[in-house]
Amino acid sequence: MKTGGQLIVECLEAQGVDRVFCVPGESYLAVLDALHDSDIETVVAKQEGGAAMMAEADGKLTGRPGICMVTRGPGATNAASGIHVAKQDSVPMIMFVGQIGRRMKGREAFQEVDYRQTFGDLAKWVEEIDHADRIPEVISHAYHVAMSGRPGPVVIALPEDMLRDVADVEPAPYIEVADPAPTEEAIAGVVDLLKEAKNPFLLLGGTRWTEEDVATVHKFAEDWGLPVGCSFRRQQLFDHTHPNYAGDVGLGINPALKSRLENSDLVILLGARFSENPSQGFSSFDIPVPKQNIVQIHSGAEELGRIYRANVSINATPGTFLNAMMKEATPEGRAVDPTVHEEYLAWTSNPPKIPGDVQMGEVMKHLIKVLPEDAIMANGAGNYAIWLHRFWPFRSFGSQLAPTSGSMGYGLPAAVAGGLRCPDKEVFCFAGDGCFQMTMQEFGTAMQYRSKVIVLLIDNGIYGTIRMHQEREYPSRISGTDILNPDFAALAKAYGAHAETVVKTEEFPAALERARNSKFAALIHIKIDPEAISPTATISGLRGK
Repeated sequence: MKTGGQLIVECLEAQGVDRVFCVPGESYLAVLDALHDSDIETVVAKQEGGAAMMAEADGKLTGRPGICMVTRGPGATNAASGIHVAKQDSVPMIMFVGQIGRRMKGREAFQEVDYRQTFGDLAKWVEEIDHADRIPEVISHAYHVAMSGRPGPVVIALPEDMLRDVADVEPAPYIEVADPAPTEEAIAGVVDLLKEAKNPFLLLGGTRWTEEDVATVHKFAEDWGLPVGCSFRRQQLFDHTHPNYAGDVGLGINPALKSRLENSDLVILLGARFSENPSQGFSSFDIPVPKQNIVQIHSGAEELGRIYRANVSINATPGTFLNAMMKEATPEGRAVDPTVHEEYLAWTSNPPKIPGDVQMGEVMKHLIKVLPEDAIMANGAGNYAIWLHRFWPFRSFGSQLAPTSGSMGYGLPAAVAGGLRCPDKEVFCFAGDGCFQMTMQEFGTAMQYRSKVIVLLIDNGIYGTIRMHQEREYPSRISGTDILNPDFAALAKAYGAHAETVVKTEEFPAALERARNSKFAALIHIKIDPEAISPTATISGLRGK
């Protein structure tokens, strides 16, 4: 006979879980007690939002659900930001929430929340386990739901008295979900459209990719002479130095790339939903019937035809589609137009100068020069992220942790999870001063668990993205966008980390070298002029317009 708490942990062990992210709470003490005797590493975050974002990032890197545990009420609602990231980023994740005792339901007991109602729009499935003997069944189903179709988060509530009940049941076996695959007729339709197309374009996005799939998509693009773009914050899906690479289709898109995409006669959306940001506010394609021929391949059948009516819709994972296409003969002489990559290089090779003593363009050039190709780059949201997304050449799968949901504060907890999952790789967190302060307490988590993260904190003393929009819409009427910042280097040193402040461009290379040579996590506080509101805009320039 095992307690419910023991069964939860045994079921996770049966699924190969080696790490959970949590903030402890009295509502699930029985699970914490069972973790004491397991081989699962328990990473204690400083706030539930950070724990949830760590679990989401772990799911991004592994393709299996990242595991988060939080307590009832405020713990669960704090974690909602990470659940939202997992939803919009289509990442498998399971969050276990401690719950009030079963006999107390409906009385608005201490910290009582109806989780089905609260998370109904954010999670793929929300369940509450009232009987300990159903734990293996529910967790098995949770894994299937989180990983199948379009992946996403699952929330499971655990009444604290249920966790003390005992049952004589065994964990379910290791879960592998089905991979939807294309029919022969659908593949034939794609081949016909490709043969007829004069200006095709391949757009990559979504999840359920593997390293092997990424290698295959390079060969597929070469065989058919396809220009390739990556959807918003999915740059890791194609080598940016490849001659077929056209650039990222997201915010601040290269005008030449935007024109190429919109003037294509065939667009293949492989895994991509092509939602608001990559579609430039749903303006790139006519809705519901684009003027371009469209092929959409998605692992979630519900996403096919959701916005655009495609000529060919295929319910498949990227891998099953690519494997089927690689069996098809390709016409002779299909080569990509060399201007595809030339336009990308012209857009990214010469970062603009900005006001102030720190030139972020030179910082990016130095990073490109000295860092390994497989370095993991994490970021949250803000104009500072443009420096990374536009000017860093992503080369390999598993090198990007970025929220398509645009969540501030994501970069640091994601980097912590990345450092723990991939200790053999260098992990960097790009953060703005506003973004960092959303979750900066997780720097303590990095130090506690020896996640060797290097934070590049780009500080301009304002909420830069909001200020940019404010100056466009209400010039000179500053409201709510100034920030009084601490000495971030002193803060990192207080945790026992290596940290220093950079106020001139020429100080950065040596500071980076010292950070890379530090034993534990490190932080470089980079102070830039607030006038440099983005890589290509200034505050005075926006006001002048």
